[in-house]
Amino acid sequence: MSSGFNLDQAWFPYEPSQPARLLSPIVLAYAGDAIYEVAVRQYLISLPNLRPNHLHRTATGLVSAKAQSTILAYLEPQLTDEEKDVARQGRNAKSGTIPKNADVLEYRHATAFECLIGHLYYTGQQARIQELVHSSIQYMMNRSK
Repeated sequence: MSSGFNLDQAWFPYEPSQPARLLSPIVLAYAGDAIYEVAVRQYLISLPNLRPNHLHRTATGLVSAKAQSTILAYLEPQLTDEEKDVARQGRNAKSGTIPKNADVLEYRHATAFECLIGHLYYTGQQARIQELVHSSIQYMMNRSK
């Protein structure tokens, strides 16, 4: 486990206002959502078909609450006990918003996934983010719809 946020490994030089363990699961999910979306976009741009409509449709299929809920279920056996605990905290967090395009259970599992990604980012575990995101994208792109 990493000792914490490292400005040398961060994308931008903005340290969080408190240690990752003190950030709320909703705040971690807020960051994790953005980090995962950038990862998906970077992956899609690495592919040969760069038409904007195709990029958007494919990205939506990977970043939707339904997709993230599916990803969390897929990743669960691969997660450490600490990661499972972080995801559980994200799943149980009260966001105060009502999902528009997902049912409540999918939305909570998506929040859990995003919370996990945010936690890994703010604890300096970039290699683990890459491992989980790569595995997730490959799973979603190769599964039968």
